[in-house]
This record gives sequence, structure tokens and C-alpha cells, in this order.
Amino acid sequence: MQSKRVAAYLLGQLSTLVFTGVVLFWSAGRLDWWAAWAAIAVWTVWFAALDWVVLRIQPGLLAERLSPPKDAKAWDRALLSSIRLVELARYIIAGLDQRSGWSENFPLAVQGVGLIAFLLGTALFAWAMACNPFFSQVVRIQTERGHAVVSTGPYRWVRHPGYLATIVTELSLSALLGSWWAILASAVLGILFILRTVLEDRTLQAELPGYRDYAGQVRGRLVPRI
Repeated sequence: MQSKRVAAYLLGQLSTLVFTGVVLFWSAGRLDWWAAWAAIAVWTVWFAALDWVVLRIQPGLLAERLSPPKDAKAWDRALLSSIRLVELARYIIAGLDQRSGWSENFPLAVQGVGLIAFLLGTALFAWAMACNPFFSQVVRIQTERGHAVVSTGPYRWVRHPGYLATIVTELSLSALLGSWWAILASAVLGILFILRTVLEDRTLQAELPGYRDYAGQVRGRLVPRI
């Protein structure tokens, strides 16, 4: 059973990677797009890092992330659907921009900064997951897994480092792909993730024992002390 779960988890990640590449190159109408290949390379490294975390450091997350119980908050399901649609639109917009030249002469330096920020964001995300055995894909109180407050690693400075990392990677990915219009789509994603952060934080303060005290000690949701 465990080996089947591992295979399903890895297959899901591979499918996501292939789907992303197909959408990018199909919408761009070309394969010789270095920025898209760079993005796929970083995604591959990210997935490998997450695989290491889930399979070696936090094995309890395998079942949770593969098929979380159906008790996620209704508002979270709606937000996740919106986020996935905007993410798909962002990839298509970036490809069409590459095909049509809407962001012609996009600064190479900005793409370079985007690549570096993308790498840093993925590293922060993996670190947050490695420190949090309750790092679910959906917002829910995992009572059956002994859900408790996590205050180690990056959680010493911000309450939601995973969301901070996600916002950084979303914005930096569009910069790497060299599209101002994709960056605009990523800004919409950033707003959606900030909203999700606020709503999840309220849920944790209301339903997770000890979280309200933790929030009083670590005041920043996404930015230290803010």
C-alpha cells in the first residue's frame, strides 16, 4: 500500500510538470524558449526537494497531501479552484506573450532576479514543509493526526512561511518567463494567497489549541512583526 501511495504521489508530480511544460510551449508555439526551460528545471528541483521532505523527513504528509480528508473549509475549496484557474491562465498568458511579443525587450536583469527569487522561494517552501508535519494542501484542523502548533524553523519569524514562499515563487516565475502580463496575473494570485492566509489564520486561532498564544508571540503572518 505504501509503495502504491509513493508511486501515485510521484506520478502526480510528474504529470503536473509535464502539463505545465505542454501549456507553456503550446501557447508560445515554440520549444526554443530558455526561460520556460529554466522554470521547468527549477520546478524539477523543487519537486525533488519536496519528495525528499515528504518521503524522508515528514512521511506522515504522504497520505495527507495525496488524498486529504474531505473536511476542508468550503471557502478554501472555492479559493483553491480560483487559484488553479488563475495559475493556468498565467501560463497561457506568458506563452502567448512570448509568441506575440507583448512584452518585447523585457529586461534580462529582471528575468535573472526572477530566477534567483524563484530558487529562494522554493527553498523557503521546502524548509517550511520540513518543519511542519501538518503541512496540508487544504485548510483543516487535523485532529486525527494530533494537530499542534509549529513554532520552529521559519515559523519562529512568520506564522505562514509557506504562503510567503508561494507568493514569492508566483511573482518571480512570471518575471523569469519575461511577461509583464503574466506578472499581473501573478499579482492576482498574490492577492488570493493573502486572502487565504488571513482566513486560515482566523481558522487556526479559533479552532487550534495554543495557536492564539503563538500568534501573540509571532505577530507577522507573512512579514516579521507585521
